[in-house]
Formats: sequence, structure tokens, C-alpha cells
Amino acid sequence: MKIAIIGATSAIAHETARCFASDGAELFLVARSEERLKAVSDDLTVHGAKQVETFLLDLSDLSRHQELFDKAIITLNGLDMLLIAHGTLGNQRKCEVSVEETLKELTNNFTSVVSLLTIAGNYFEQQKRGCIAVISSVAGDRGRQSNYVYGTAKGGVSVFLQGLRNRLAKSGVKVVTIKPGFVDTPMTAAVKKGPLFAKPAVVGRGVYEAMKQGKDVVYLPFFWRPIMLVVKSIPESIFKRLSM
Repeated sequence: MKIAIIGATSAIAHETARCFASDGAELFLVARSEERLKAVSDDLTVHGAKQVETFLLDLSDLSRHQELFDKAIITLNGLDMLLIAHGTLGNQRKCEVSVEETLKELTNNFTSVVSLLTIAGNYFEQQKRGCIAVISSVAGDRGRQSNYVYGTAKGGVSVFLQGLRNRLAKSGVKVVTIKPGFVDTPMTAAVKKGPLFAKPAVVGRGVYEAMKQGKDVVYLPFFWRPIMLVVKSIPESIFKRLSM
């Protein structure tokens, strides 16, 4: 199994990669921190990966996305799966007063993902097999005052994936939308933890299983599906008065 993982140093991606490494997968890891990328690479080798290659890139540099993808294909001699797991949890308050900050978050969490998906979609469509998975978020299911810039990006990613899945289904390509809820990772270090927070290992295993099974849309942990069903069903006249 030949897998490219973009944003490989994120806690969820790392845990997912460990599951694939245990299967003896060949991995192509992309991230922007050389030190953290090496640490993850070494760990995955210990966990059984047949081959681990790395590529340093700040994914906001859209001009290098084709280079990244070409390098992955050449290095692994093809691709069976792609996991896109990079992103940032920006400061909502800063975004509210700064167009620059808002656009930076949208680039990190939406535009860069769409760029990668456009390239990947064409490759897998021609290949007529494979799996593309993306870490979206339950935050994209409904805009909330506490994080609507981040939610906008994730909501856009989810809709883009829905269309891509519809397009690539006839080619035998699986497109998997992963919607985690709260996860106890470095990205949420400043967020007060509660009973709904999941461990990265649990979510990573869920991503691995969803990719292996070629599912369409997966909420992780599973209980977020009914929670978001309730949240989405609240009438707008009531929802706008809630502090969420």
C-alpha cells in the first residue's frame, strides 16, 4: 500500500500513519517542520513501515503542490491512497478584525486543500482506483459565532469533497470525508477540555478504518453524528440567540 500523508506531523495523521505502518505500508510524508517530520518518520519505521520518505513544504505555497504530488508518485512509484490532514485553528477574534488574518486561515484550511484535491482528483480519476481522504470537521456543519471562519473553511472542504466523490465514483475512486469533533491535540491545547474530547489514537484508528473501507462521510467519534444532527435542526431564529 502506497500512501501520501499531507500534514503528517499532526497528531491525528501520525496516529493514522502508525496504523498503516503496522500493515507494512510505503509512506510519503509532507509537513513544514523538518525536526517533527524526522521524528514521525523514525517512529513509523519502528512501527513497521516498509518505506518512509519525507517532503518539506509550507502548504500555503500553492505553487509547489504539483511538485509535491509528482515527487510522491515518483518516489513511491505510484499512489494508492492520499490523506490530507493539515490545517490551523486560527483565532476567531483576530479574524473578525483583520481581513488578512481571515484570508490566511481560509488559505490554510480551504484553498490549499482544494488545490491538492484538484491535482489528486485528476490523478486518481485517470488511474481508476484509489482513495482520497480529508480531515474536515464538525465545525463545518453549521456556522457558530465562536469559530465561523474555521467552520467556513471546513464546510467548504466538505461540500467540495461531496462533489468530488460524486464525480469520481464512476471511476472507482473512494473519497472519504472525515469529521472529527473535539480532539485532544496540540492544536487544541488552549481549549478547555471536556468529556466530549477524544484521544488522537482513537480518531486516528477511525480514519484508518474509514480509508480501508472506503466510506463516504465519517464522524469521529461516532457520537458526533447525532449531536450535529440536533445542532443542524435548531431553527435559525433560536440558534442565533445561543452562545455557541
